[in-house]
Amino acid sequence: MKILVMGSGGVGGLYGGRLASAGCDVTFVARGAHLAAMREQGLLIENATLGNTLVKPVKVTDDPASTGTPDLILFAVKLWDTEAVAKQLMPIAGPHTAVLSLQNGVVKDDILGGIFGQQALMGGVAYVGTHISRPGVINQVGTLQRLVFGEYGYAGGKKSERSEKLLAALLKAGIQAELSDDIRRTLWEKYTFLVGLSGATANMRSPIGPIRENPQTRAFLHDLMKEAVAVGRALGVALPEDYADDRLKFADGVPATMDSSLHHDLKNGNRLEVEWLAGGVVRLGQKVGVATPCNRAVWDGLALRASGGNG
Repeated sequence: MKILVMGSGGVGGLYGGRLASAGCDVTFVARGAHLAAMREQGLLIENATLGNTLVKPVKVTDDPASTGTPDLILFAVKLWDTEAVAKQLMPIAGPHTAVLSLQNGVVKDDILGGIFGQQALMGGVAYVGTHISRPGVINQVGTLQRLVFGEYGYAGGKKSERSEKLLAALLKAGIQAELSDDIRRTLWEKYTFLVGLSGATANMRSPIGPIRENPQTRAFLHDLMKEAVAVGRALGVALPEDYADDRLKFADGVPATMDSSLHHDLKNGNRLEVEWLAGGVVRLGQKVGVATPCNRAVWDGLALRASGGNG
């Protein structure tokens, strides 16, 4: 299986690096100092518990057109680059190329499906704590490296030869991988919690602990997730009506220091993915006639910071 990792940051670098270390044919697409470091030093995955993993030599380029036609594209670019990068990859995507997005949210698969087609598209949900700590180095926090994925239109949305082949490669690489029999529901399960976590932590400028302890902010967290569930159900996703209650209980069990990448980016003046998180709930809600005032408050409240900066 020839794999192209489009977006070699924390998520793409981690999963691609694990697959490469297990002997898979993996080519990474990277830019700038990260590209230069990978070419010179290889790709290092740092993990205090599992130990470090060095992939060297590593196949890396800044020109995906030079790599030939892959069997699988692991798509892990920032959400705002989704459409432009997907169109850039179209010339190298063959009739049998599968595309698996490791990005957050649910809107991204609508974009990718419209470009590559539903037959090419796989849905995926990545559970991992990781980031680029310095050029050529991916730092993984903890041992969780879970990936749940599945087919959309290909093979009638059921297990397929290509999904079984990828599953075997992921398991060989030590990744906690599993196939979903309803990948759309799986995506919305993660999206529901992510919308609540990101919206509440960024809006309150706080990790989850104080938010879940204060009755007013706890109710806001709950409402963010209830809106996501209502929108998902209106779109035909098989979420239980009380799924937000389940996610609130889940929030009570995570470390009090848990934060979101949205809040992290806000603090650091980076561009924000709020348009695809809270904003995604709002836009999809408008399509199906579901009111989403709490998610609208998050999206509107961060509008002046969405492009980055500390103003």
